[in-house]
Amino acid sequence: MNKQPIGIFDSGVGGTSIWKEIHNLLPNENTIYLADSINAPYGPKGKEVIIDLCIKNTELLLEKGCKLIVVACNTATTNAIDYLRANYNVPFIGIEPAIKPAALQTKNGAVGILATKGTLSSKLFSETSEKFASSVIVIEQDGDGIVDLIESGKLYSEEMKSLLRGYLKPMIKANIDYLVLGCSHYPYLIPILIELLPKHVKIIDSGEAVARQTKAILEQNDLLNTESSIPVALGTKLEFYTNRNPAVMKELLGTDFKVEFLDF
Repeated sequence: MNKQPIGIFDSGVGGTSIWKEIHNLLPNENTIYLADSINAPYGPKGKEVIIDLCIKNTELLLEKGCKLIVVACNTATTNAIDYLRANYNVPFIGIEPAIKPAALQTKNGAVGILATKGTLSSKLFSETSEKFASSVIVIEQDGDGIVDLIESGKLYSEEMKSLLRGYLKPMIKANIDYLVLGCSHYPYLIPILIELLPKHVKIIDSGEAVARQTKAILEQNDLLNTESSIPVALGTKLEFYTNRNPAVMKELLGTDFKVEFLDF
């Protein structure tokens, strides 16, 4: 079991930001990444549809022998992870916006969160905000259109910058000092956000925390691949699949990685 891959899926290419953190922390682990880009974004879809899509992704990863599955999508986590954990006999790691550290660390008493509609309207987000951020001002912004632009290969377009300027305006006006990224696509926006935000604003995403949790759960279940591969790149199997345009994911990952089209 230890040499079997970690499975990771997202409603598109954004979850590769989570994959990078996992691979950095656990370089000996084999991984399989699924980008369900044809159905991106999951946010506007109903709970039942999201669960069905997550079942499809999960069963494909299990067919490929995955020992653990990372749901690298905030919307999929909030809507489907309880169902997945109840119905499949492998560990699941989910992701949620890092509102807790932002609320605990803010000095201005105001934080911003940029997330999808599906995440902002979820019960899990509401409960987390109520528990940890009730004493601070939280400026919520639905990032409508961001995922579509990234999935279309328009990450650094003027259209994206214009969209983000509008979304950040009320946050800057409220003098936020932390911006929480609540979608796995959004870490790819960080170079643009740094350019558009005041210098004092710190940006938080969930990637490192998810990687640490993945390692902890592998250790708890005695599933960690301790076999050293030197060089790692030659000894580790890293598979990437998308049901849309492989070139978009390849641009985010870099030329060292092969991205294959898979009709799923």
